[in-house]
Amino acid sequence: MKTVKEVMTAQPVCVTLQDNLYEVAVKMRDADTGVIPVVEADGETLIGIITDRDLVIRGYAEKHSGSTAVETVMTKGITAVSESTSVDEAAELMASRQIRRIPVVNGKKLIGIVSLGDLAVKNIFADEAAEALTDISQQHLH
Repeated sequence: MKTVKEVMTAQPVCVTLQDNLYEVAVKMRDADTGVIPVVEADGETLIGIITDRDLVIRGYAEKHSGSTAVETVMTKGITAVSESTSVDEAAELMASRQIRRIPVVNGKKLIGIVSLGDLAVKNIFADEAAEALTDISQQHLH
């Protein structure tokens, strides 16, 4: 059985609470990603996550500027998995929580991130992952 460690993106681009929305947007653009984990100043301890949707809905739609602090729009209390979590378990978790990406941690240390796309592209598409992607995609169309 494959684990998320085998399919995750290791060492994803991150931001800290010292960063602002403009810096998050630039990092998303430069890394060609729609999600940026937020870590403590140590650069390792996961404390939240920001998606491109968060930037729009909680940031700019609420009339926050590019200089607004990361903490204003980030999601706290996020779901994370360990590197030994099976891809099936990760897919089930994504489906039940209706999320597309999950940070991978060792304790509280961020070591990677896994997305439904990672599961699909790397041909690990268990039935749960296929169902999760379909469910989540359909919800975003409505």
